[in-house]
Amino acid sequence: MEAQKCLECSEPFKGRIDKKFCSDYCRNTYNNKVDKESKNMIRNVNYRLRKNYKTLCKLNATGKTKVTRVKLLSQNFDFNTFTSIYTTKKGSTYYYVYDQGYLALENDYYLLIKSI
Repeated sequence: MEAQKCLECSEPFKGRIDKKFCSDYCRNTYNNKVDKESKNMIRNVNYRLRKNYKTLCKLNATGKTKVTRVKLLSQNFDFNTFTSIYTTKKGSTYYYVYDQGYLALENDYYLLIKSI
């Protein structure tokens, strides 16, 4: 029976026929390399969502608040990162970051709301 080679370090090893790695270290290293770019993209999007959520929670302590666009931008709010969109029958579009939402009003004001 021929010794298997580790997928990470290419060292020969013995073990079960379906075993792919010589050690836990090699297995972890290999799996951390797989899809590294997509994992980084997901990590970055989640970071921006968390940041936006914290900003909305901080500025909307009462559950319904009116703030300026400048105030949101000063907190590094990213208007392109949100989790869902809700359009009312009247045509108003709310953007949500989890349960925190915002609606664009006139004169660069935004209505911040918390859904129940």
